[in-house]
Amino acid sequence: MTEASLDDAPTPETLPAVVPEAQRGGFDRRMLEALVCPFSQTSLHYDAERQELVSRAAGLAFPIRGGIPILIADEARRLK
Repeated sequence: MTEASLDDAPTPETLPAVVPEAQRGGFDRRMLEALVCPFSQTSLHYDAERQELVSRAAGLAFPIRGGIPILIADEARRLK
């Protein structure tokens, strides 16, 4: 038997499509059903390009890091 190296580790591109997005390092969109803006208590919208959850009511965009939404005011970006 040979030892596995990090080069042999699966990447998001090589994992099967049946593996949930969150396990591949991305944001699991099903979380949107349960999450609300911590300030306005309104729904959040997922911006896949920027990897953010956007609260239009509060005028804030919360970053997503490693598939985990960071719903902290100090981490949020103000919308214009």
